[in-house]
Amino acid sequence: VQLQASGGGLVQTGGSLRLSCAASGFTFSSYYMGWFRQAPGKEREFVGRINGSGYRVYYADSVQGRSTISRDNAKNTVSLQMNSLKPEDTAVYYCAATTKWTTDHVQYDYWGQGTLVTVSS
Repeated sequence: VQLQASGGGLVQTGGSLRLSCAASGFTFSSYYMGWFRQAPGKEREFVGRINGSGYRVYYADSVQGRSTISRDNAKNTVSLQMNSLKPEDTAVYYCAATTKWTTDHVQYDYWGQGTLVTVSS
């Protein structure tokens, strides 16, 4: 099983980034996919999740209205588009897979290595 996140980088406040996560080694369409983030010195935080078909998406309040999660089951990828970025969005972003519709990171079975997003003020 492998989840490979990419797309992080340095962006100015108000800018946008699109993070991608490529999955392999499991039946991707059978899993809910989630995005989490962890800022230095803070606990891992739920960002959003998407169901297997891609028609049901749920976002944390902190990113609601600024983010879009989508998936392509033909390519085994999930993406997180983030707009109007703020310095407080600075964190390592992780994609993860689970068979449960949950925001609890403990319930996620597979994790990517993370990609760093830095938003400068």
